[in-house]
Amino acid sequence: MIPPLQPTTGNLPPGVHEATWGELVARYGSTPHRLALLSGLKAALDALRAAGCRRAYIDGSFVTAKERPADFDACWEVDGVDLAELDPVLMTFAQRRAAQKRKYGGELFPADWPADAHGTSFLHFFQRDRVSGRSKGIIAIDLGGLP
Repeated sequence: MIPPLQPTTGNLPPGVHEATWGELVARYGSTPHRLALLSGLKAALDALRAAGCRRAYIDGSFVTAKERPADFDACWEVDGVDLAELDPVLMTFAQRRAAQKRKYGGELFPADWPADAHGTSFLHFFQRDRVSGRSKGIIAIDLGGLP
């Protein structure tokens, strides 16, 4: 279940919040722009699932109160993924992930890869507000439950 956003920050409360695809769409598919981003996210999650990925995490302004997020950010668990079966675009990080943004409308990273110079994994990096440094929440999706 996706909890209410924190009124003072517009972020999810700290933690990893489990959600179904239907819950994600119901909460964040409120405009044609957001629905288009969800369509790209769903295509990326389908590609990950086809390669054996079981779980992904959604972050970025997409899961905040921001009315018009530019894109979505996500990371995915590598365990069980057959990289030979993975869409190569999901492992293309050149030019600030331009190929990913073009194809899917957002950026996706392996969850255990380092996100910063300190070696913080993307899974943990995504749980910090970039501006304030405070803890914030992200959404976890079980890819086996995708429609």
